[in-house]
Amino acid sequence: MKLTRRAVLSAGVAMPFIGRAAFAQSNTIAIGALTPQTGAGGSYGPSMVKTIRAVVDEVNAAGGVLGRKVELISENDETSPEAGVRAARKLIDVNKVSAIVGTWASSVTTAVAPLCWENKVMLFTVSGADSITQLPHQGFIIRTQPTSKLQSTRIAEFLLSRGAKRTFVMSAQTPFAVSGFNTVNEVLTAAKTEVLGHVIYDPAKATFRSELEQAIKTKPDTIFFNSYTPDLTTLLRELFRLGYEGRKHTMAYAANAKLLEALPAEVTQGLTSMAPSPDVDSPVYKKVCDILGTSDPDPYSCQTYDHITMALLAIAKAGEASGTAIHGNVRKVSQGGGTKIGSAVEGLKLIAQKTEVNYEGASGPCDFADTGDIITCKFRFDIAEAGKNRLLGIS
Repeated sequence: MKLTRRAVLSAGVAMPFIGRAAFAQSNTIAIGALTPQTGAGGSYGPSMVKTIRAVVDEVNAAGGVLGRKVELISENDETSPEAGVRAARKLIDVNKVSAIVGTWASSVTTAVAPLCWENKVMLFTVSGADSITQLPHQGFIIRTQPTSKLQSTRIAEFLLSRGAKRTFVMSAQTPFAVSGFNTVNEVLTAAKTEVLGHVIYDPAKATFRSELEQAIKTKPDTIFFNSYTPDLTTLLRELFRLGYEGRKHTMAYAANAKLLEALPAEVTQGLTSMAPSPDVDSPVYKKVCDILGTSDPDPYSCQTYDHITMALLAIAKAGEASGTAIHGNVRKVSQGGGTKIGSAVEGLKLIAQKTEVNYEGASGPCDFADTGDIITCKFRFDIAEAGKNRLLGIS
């Protein structure tokens, strides 16, 4: 007997598995975007969703996936674990998504990850905290952002290359920042340079003068701020008033255009920053540039372009729209010896022809360890000069 949607709904709790199966085989394939439209990550969420939606629109215009339209449901996590959990519950319980793409803050990803693996929903993230893929996620996490250990190692190496001898670290109270300090400390100490101290601060505070005074008393030649844009804005303003003239370094997601516009040029002058670098020579990267109308898109928008593309290709490869299907096929479409591709539409055509594919994205090769971590990544380094960031190099 063929069940109608009304019959399934009327069955209620008595037929939970039939209910989910019926929804999964509906006319659309539901994918959730969970991004920071407000809060500390609010500068990035809108462009991240724009790239995701561009892929969905292009795929739908070409006929969809498995003959079905892709429905994108976008939710704002507010850069808050509590808001992220509420939004993830809606995406999973109400919208019945097969995947959630785009989580940004490590605290948000940590909070929503259990909901995903418990409900067999694939989670694609740009969060960097090492602790995320150490969770018992059963393979339901793919991370395109390099781990905090890898990023922190490169930061320490960069600080050494700039002549750091006496470094003080200030970290916002986040999973990424705390684990990152341990790696920075190890690399700098191994190089026979001094790590003078580490302050973990509450990013919601209105002033950080006491924390900065504690740092300056140690007479550092370098201060590394593991911060977000709002708190870094306050930190740099107060540091300037205290007369500090040494080196300043931070993460590029904090030293963005919003920060540079909010502060006088003399306050940010010389501030260096690091970010994972997209594959700037890739035609996929150029496509993201066109979507966002910029020659320098942020790395997270490039990564979320890749998130949605890999999710849809994995569904096509499996012949089924579910988190379990994505789980079992995402590496089959993104690494290996298949035909190299750079777009979802191109890949969907080849998969329909039973051709193996290897997606290489705007963020670079999409090859993942068993833990779900990206295997390789390049980094870019910038310096603030006259109120604007200038590229120092990509390596």
